[in-house]
Amino acid sequence: MLFPRLLLCLCVWALCGSAKPTERKERVVREAPLSAREHDDAQSFDYDHDAFLGADEAKSFDQLTPEESKERLGKIVGKIDEDGDGFVTVEELKAWIKFAQKRWIYEDVERQWKGHDLNEDGLVSWEEYKNATYGYIL
Repeated sequence: MLFPRLLLCLCVWALCGSAKPTERKERVVREAPLSAREHDDAQSFDYDHDAFLGADEAKSFDQLTPEESKERLGKIVGKIDEDGDGFVTVEELKAWIKFAQKRWIYEDVERQWKGHDLNEDGLVSWEEYKNATYGYIL
């Protein structure tokens, strides 16, 4: 009778006392939020403009009058409405926001590529990469 109770206590103790393995942290974030920045719509629409339009486009919208802003947003809505039904669904809006955020990445990659492709042949050789990246050190 003592052995089953002792075995039960040992199992409970082992389950309760087992260490939680550390979470594996990847170097690449797969599904990052669009922004970790806090925002309050009552204060400012800057957060929404950045998420919806992308940082560069949002800067140009800041320079527009409210009427010009509405006109340009109306043109953008036509691009967001992928099925052309006159309404923007949640899925269409999410796809647009992801596109706007990724567009900056692609533009930055293009800019970086041009900076490394010194002979403008569309390829980056090891020598070009070394010179562009480490040239000031070597």
